[in-house]
Amino acid sequence: MSNIVQLSEAASLGIHAMVIIARNDRITNANEIAEMTGASRNHLAKVMLTLSKMGLVNSLRGPSGGFVLARKPEDITLLEVYEAIEGKIVIHECPGNKLICPFSKCILNNIMHKVTHELKNYFNNQSLKDYL
Repeated sequence: MSNIVQLSEAASLGIHAMVIIARNDRITNANEIAEMTGASRNHLAKVMLTLSKMGLVNSLRGPSGGFVLARKPEDITLLEVYEAIEGKIVIHECPGNKLICPFSKCILNNIMHKVTHELKNYFNNQSLKDYL
């Protein structure tokens, strides 16, 4: 079975990890996040490295190290987290990204454009603060 609209494991993990970090008033370590999300520690490490490079979290080394938000929860949207992992959401007029359509009316009635636009707006209007 195919999923037309899909959230990658990495993007889902990134969003969940950011909410977990935002909920803690202390440094949150990778083991804790991996345990809460059921993710492999290696996959989580890759996602957290990306979030750190994108300036969404600060990474603290050492035995008592972990992660803290780089900004206030209300200043970080789910869209920022998603796009840090997956890249910018680009809305194409044609779901096949074709310049020429052989039909006078889109068979899909531009539904992919609408769904992508809705998802982007939803992510943009949700901040980490909304999940505290």
